[in-house]
Amino acid sequence: MKILFFNYEYPPLGGGAANATLCILKEYSKIDDLKVDLITASLSDKYEIEKIGENITIHRLPIGKNKSNLHFQSQKDLIIYSWKAFLFTKKLTKENKYDLTHSFFSVPCGAVSWWLKMTQKIPYVISLRGSDVPGYSDRFKFIYFVLKPFIRMIWKKSSAVVSNSQGLKELALKTSQNQKVDIIFNGIDINDFYPEKSIQRNDKFIITLGGTRITERKGINYLIQALSLLVSKYPNIFLRLVGEGNEKENLISLTKELKLDNFVEFVGLIPREKIAPYYQEAKLFVLPSLNEGMSNAMLEALATGLPIVATETGGTTELVEDGINGLIVKMKDSKDLADKIEMIIKDEKLRVRMGEESRKKAEQMSWENVAKKYYDLYTQIADKK
Repeated sequence: MKILFFNYEYPPLGGGAANATLCILKEYSKIDDLKVDLITASLSDKYEIEKIGENITIHRLPIGKNKSNLHFQSQKDLIIYSWKAFLFTKKLTKENKYDLTHSFFSVPCGAVSWWLKMTQKIPYVISLRGSDVPGYSDRFKFIYFVLKPFIRMIWKKSSAVVSNSQGLKELALKTSQNQKVDIIFNGIDINDFYPEKSIQRNDKFIITLGGTRITERKGINYLIQALSLLVSKYPNIFLRLVGEGNEKENLISLTKELKLDNFVEFVGLIPREKIAPYYQEAKLFVLPSLNEGMSNAMLEALATGLPIVATETGGTTELVEDGINGLIVKMKDSKDLADKIEMIIKDEKLRVRMGEESRKKAEQMSWENVAKKYYDLYTQIADKK
């Protein structure tokens, strides 16, 4: 079976969707009768090609990417990627007979899949990742208004639309009420991410968001404000932010304004293969996000055995049981956030118990299962074709 895969994000470019693509492709490399070509973006000004095993090929197309902000894709980036992918795909489809295409994000990637369906009758799968679903991000309000009819058509013409969480599925149904949407959760590699008490800091109560995009949507400003309510009572509290994004400078300014320079560390971008210790040193994972699909960082925190404090959005309800392995907080509410963090700081037995429950939940999930579910879906679609 031959699959043409589209995602403009692929490590080190992008965030959760990029990581999910990498993990799925690693699992695909173990399936002998599956061949995949991924069309993604390059960080250089040249076309680049990579391999995973013998059957997975990554084609990186130059889009003039600004290397100083790997986690943020501008509208210009997306438009250039779409055009370059469209042209490159015309070449690839002359050389290969694909059974179907699979696009992460309805737009821009889904638009290329849709075009191939219309011109070459190649069926396609759309994976909803978050920002491609109307209503997900305030940043794209106008674009959603313009593109909603096209997005609805892309979904309708697909062979399958797949969400990574129940919350994102419900949001998608607000755009297309009768659309069939399946759910395949993100996975987690429990061998890469695991508890390691020997490196956990005892001199500091470290809070982490893991490796994440530092964007306004993550609600990190509310966490920093919550920290300012706690430092006088808990001088050993420490927030470590790993990642990059267009909100970083604003958060640095807020940190200085609240005189929290000694309590907040902006680590910057860390390669995924080196990020596990940043979870293992921490005692709590907090994600006060305004919207999520299913957070890969939260999955990594679960596997590392951390209690979770998070807003009820995206995949949170699937990953966090309030009072069992974490606590749900009100959105945009620094006081509630501070109160829930304090509950865990004050009760070490509660923190340890919640961490153990997080690890149990992570052990039920794996990228191998995610890849198998997608492979089974491909097989069903190819058989119908």
